[in-house]
Amino acid sequence: MRVHVEKRGQGDPIVFLHGMGSSSETWAAQMAALEGRFTVVAFDLLGHGQSPVPKDPALYSRDGALADLDDVVASLGREPVLVGHSLGGYLSLAYAATRPGSVRGMVVTATGPGFRDPEKREAWNARAERNAHRFGVEPQVAGLNLQQDGLVMESLAQLDVPTLVLAGTEDAAPYTSSSAYLERKMANARFVAIEGGKHMMHEESHAAEIAKLITEFVNALAVVEEEVSNG
Repeated sequence: MRVHVEKRGQGDPIVFLHGMGSSSETWAAQMAALEGRFTVVAFDLLGHGQSPVPKDPALYSRDGALADLDDVVASLGREPVLVGHSLGGYLSLAYAATRPGSVRGMVVTATGPGFRDPEKREAWNARAERNAHRFGVEPQVAGLNLQQDGLVMESLAQLDVPTLVLAGTEDAAPYTSSSAYLERKMANARFVAIEGGKHMMHEESHAAEIAKLITEFVNALAVVEEEVSNG
């Protein structure tokens, strides 16, 4: 495995994915709250945290990050629930879209589905490359944040994975509008607005609230799965 992984606890697995410029440490509060009941796993994306920072720009891409997630999921023994923030939320959606049946559910926070319009993608990519230094990462790491297609946008209508969508009311407007869009377009998504939450609300005053919402979501999944198995 080419990335640094944190894993502890026991029970059904939950895999946490961080955003651009962050690391697995961003989920410390949620992992501490949940590790008594679940196997909690978080990894540092390439170029972040304790993972390597190779110089080759070709190693940084959405598909490369999804391949790293493949390695993590393969080590768990059953399908996980994915919890992703910002870029990590986008990667969660992309993973479910490209690997049907691979996850039990998703919780995505402060997440957008990307862009269908090529011009909007190009504008996003230009900003991502220009602003890489603001995230405290090496320039080549910005490749993780670049979008080459509209894969997630084009897959939303077919994504029926149970999904909890979270956004803070004090976050930038595009994140709340994107969250409402995900609820509209996905067959099994529910949007919850976190009053007073900002972009990093899972690290700040709403950490416990988000841990509680994740716990309730995973517990509800288990109830539904048991009902299905019992006919």
